[in-house]
Amino acid sequence: MSKRLQVLLPDEELLEIQRFARREHLTAGEWVRRTLRDARMRQPVSDASAKLKAVRRAAEYSFPTSDIDQMLREIERGYEA
Repeated sequence: MSKRLQVLLPDEELLEIQRFARREHLTAGEWVRRTLRDARMRQPVSDASAKLKAVRRAAEYSFPTSDIDQMLREIERGYEA
């Protein structure tokens, strides 16, 4: 289901949006929908505190590791096998 959203803009701003839309061979409405969709996609999925909590929790673990050069040599050897 679609809903209508009314946004009031100053004349100059609306004219600018219409120019942008014409450049892309779109209606002003489609240009606005795409621009809003793009802006929404750039928003983080979760808040920063949840991300920090996950990083701090992961930092509590201690996993075996090795020298990076040694690990890369072992990986390369695995490709050759």
